[in-house]
Amino acid sequence: MMERLERPVGPLAQIDDDIVSMLEAMGFDLVRLLLIGSQNPRLQLMAEPSNGDLMTVEHCEEISRALSALLDVEDPISEAFTLEVSSAGVDRPLTRLLDFERFKGFKAKVETRFLVDGRRRFSGTLGGVEDGNKVRITTEEGDAVLAFSDMAKAKLVATDDLFEAAKAGTLPKPVRLADLKTSDSTAGSTPAS
Repeated sequence: MMERLERPVGPLAQIDDDIVSMLEAMGFDLVRLLLIGSQNPRLQLMAEPSNGDLMTVEHCEEISRALSALLDVEDPISEAFTLEVSSAGVDRPLTRLLDFERFKGFKAKVETRFLVDGRRRFSGTLGGVEDGNKVRITTEEGDAVLAFSDMAKAKLVATDDLFEAAKAGTLPKPVRLADLKTSDSTAGSTPAS
């Protein structure tokens, strides 16, 4: 399974791979799976169609039914919880290495697990993936190259360029692992202004 930031911990981690496999069989990619809160916990699943189509309410309902059935069988969460299935949204979390290549040219915020060049928070324009597992981000202070394994969390920043691309239906399509391996040697595109 592909490495992700913000992976679930505890009992939910035991069925994380099952959920990813279920979604892939249904034609979706998992963006985020988290159990949030201790009182009235909420199981948040964000997904997107693998082919890059827009996520619909019907997609969310389909995933919700399948996930509910899986959770009924596996029963990883002992207390009552609310299930929330949604799209990743426009200013989405970036949880997979492929996301950083896909949204190259857009602004993002990245937080690392420990200090990198004297800081943990980076905000700037994504420059894509380099050397197989490193992400370039151009900040006001200059370029930073961050190892994916050193990242704690990341998300796109809501900008006019991002919203215009979403409105025009020109957001980048998902990147596959094969695309990532060849992208180190090719020039990337930037979003339309």
